Amino acid sequence: MSTDGFYSIIDYTVDSVDTQQELKDAFAEIQERWVRFYPGYRSARFHVSTDGTRVYNIVHWGREADYRNFVETSDTEGRMAAIRKVLEGLSGEAEARMSGAPTYTVVREVGPGPQRLGS
Repeated sequence: MSTDGFYSIIDYTVDSVDTQQELKDAFAEIQERWVRFYPGYRSARFHVSTDGTRVYNIVHWGREADYRNFVETSDTEGRMAAIRKVLEGLSGEAEARMSGAPTYTVVREVGPGPQRLGS
């Protein structure tokens, strides 16, 4: 398992499963239109909570420098306008839950393996 890379995690609360699906679909379209072609972009994963109240968009970059290049050279104003339009067009309510810069590095991952016997 790979622990390399840099991540931006976008977190929203929503009021229903329907809003959750709308937001997920819209954010996937934003990734396709505004983000995925930048150097170092690896993927965007969308996670929805089983209770219908949260949406997480985890964007994986090869390196922090790739993410920083994206921030510095992308059309942030256009992308943010697209996000505002999405939020205004939802059938329900969605609220951002991030504070500060929602960026992370992986420091540890535990993968599958044999069960430890005894202690």
